[in-house]
Order: sequence, then C-alpha cells, then structure tokens
Amino acid sequence: MKVKVISVLEDNYMYLVIEESTRDAVAVDAAVPKRLLEIIRKEDVVLRAILTTHHHWDHARGNEELAQLFPGLRVFGADERIGALTHRVTHGQELTFGAIRVRCLFTPCHTSGHMCYFMWEDDSPDAPALFSGDTLFVGGCGQFFEGTAEQMHTNLTQILGTLPQDTKVFCGHECTVRNLKFALKVEPENEMVKEKLAWAKQRDDEDLPTVPSTLQEEFLYNPFLRVTEEPVQRFTGRTDPVEVLRTLRSERDNFKKPKERPNPQAMLAFDWGLFGPFLEKK
Repeated sequence: MKVKVISVLEDNYMYLVIEESTRDAVAVDAAVPKRLLEIIRKEDVVLRAILTTHHHWDHARGNEELAQLFPGLRVFGADERIGALTHRVTHGQELTFGAIRVRCLFTPCHTSGHMCYFMWEDDSPDAPALFSGDTLFVGGCGQFFEGTAEQMHTNLTQILGTLPQDTKVFCGHECTVRNLKFALKVEPENEMVKEKLAWAKQRDDEDLPTVPSTLQEEFLYNPFLRVTEEPVQRFTGRTDPVEVLRTLRSERDNFKKPKERPNPQAMLAFDWGLFGPFLEKK
C-alpha cells in the first residue's frame, strides 16, 4: 500500500492510495480532479473508488467530474450531501480494495456526516493509515461546525484514540505550524511541542508536507488529545475532559496571528489623506 500525498488549493490534502500488486488506486477527498488525474497518469494506476470524509467543497468538489470520466467509479461517504455518492457507508463497515482493507469510522462534529477511514493490509509490516479529514489534524482538531464538544471528545478518545499507536495520520489540511503555536500557548513547557514545532517550521520553509504524523506522537503534543493532562486543564481552568475540550476549541478559534506593526510611512499617508483617491468608491 503506497500513499501519495497531494497538496491542493490553499492548504488541503487529497490522497491517492495505491494497491501496488494490481496498480489499482483509491482516492481520498478528491477535491481537484486535474491534479489527481496527473498523479494517476504518472503512477500508471487505475482509479477504482473515491472515499470522501465529508461534503465540504474543498474535500468533495471533484467527485462529479471524476464520476463522469470513470464510468462505474464508486464514491463512498456517510453524508447524502456528498456529490456523486454511490455507496453510503456506516460506522464500522469494512471495505476491500484488493489487498487493502478499510474500516469506516463515523466521527460527526465538524459536519454531521463526517467519516474517517482506517486502512491496512493483512500480513504487511507497514503501519496502518488513518485518513482523518477535518476531525484530527497534526497538533489539532477540526472546528465544531455541525456538532458538539461531546461528539468530538468521543471521536478523539473512543474512536480514533483507540487505534494502534503506530497508525499514520493523514489529515485534510496543512495547518500544523499554526496548531503547534497554539499548543505551545497551552503547554509552554512541553518539550515535544517545541521540537515538533521547530520541525514543522522547517518543513514549511521547504514547502514540504508535515503529514503523516503518528497517533503515538499526537498524544504527546496535541492538546485536544491531552485533555486529562494537568497543564492543559490548568490552561483551560476546567477539569472535566469535555469542558476542557470545549474551552480549548473556543480558545483555538480565537487564536490570531500576532498583529504586525503598521508601517509608519503608511500610517502618515493615511493621516494626510494621500490614499483618499484610491479608497473612494467609483
């Protein structure tokens, strides 16, 4: 099983999972068909199915076009809002693509129909893979657009958090540096956060992805998986794990980049009205 990490849009990831013996492939969150088709041709594989984590356009907008290009293409997901959906899957359902096995893990919160996909090959020495969409990120978790803190707590602790610790985490967005800057605010003494942040900044400077991480690593620096740790509870002022998670998400939503100091010359120009002609409405 080979996973191709494909960067698209502003900070999205889509993935192409290749069954190496048959050269069949499965796409995860096929948002940009043109880019996906380039990789399919380059790898010389046949696209058999799409697994969609949720219906948001930046994860599912390529489904219709790909379904037209590949008659008989199967599109899996848990939400009727997913474009070109052919197979609605449920929690715990298992799929097979050649030697690749997939377990569907229902994680409602970011959207009410969010599904993660856990993949492995029997008798393979390689670690399994989790395609976590916008539920679990490297160093963070998704926003609670259509769900609750209770749901996300269940997702992170009882569903995803109980997977094998060596599971590789392939998430839906590249937001690792920002997530870890917030994690450092939560736990300023956490050496694992400092180390991972320095590494992620280096990757970012080199325009390289920070995925995958591993589940084991996430428990060391991701505050949303560390809600029972004393420093995280101290930061939130809460001890109940769900309330800790709720407070963390609220704080993360309001976590802004430090404001850059305005250019003094620019401020003088505004004061003197020099920008006026450019700002007037036509």
